[in-house]
Amino acid sequence: MSDIDKRNRLSEEPFTYRITKNGTVVIYHKGKQIKFLKDREALRLIERINEVEDNITELQLLLAKITGNYKRGNEKLGKNK
Repeated sequence: MSDIDKRNRLSEEPFTYRITKNGTVVIYHKGKQIKFLKDREALRLIERINEVEDNITELQLLLAKITGNYKRGNEKLGKNK
């Protein structure tokens, strides 16, 4: 089991994306638009998406990191160390 996705949330594929005609990238979480990237950020993301598009978990992790929805629910672990 990976330490990154202990609860298997990414296997549910909560993130989707859409690349528009003018090169912007829109990222959705469970159907709701949460992030809009354009210019250099969008180009970098498109390149990274093309690298990992065969691996669904890696793609979901990439989108989660971009949006900031990366460590929900396990922030309390650091306080107890």
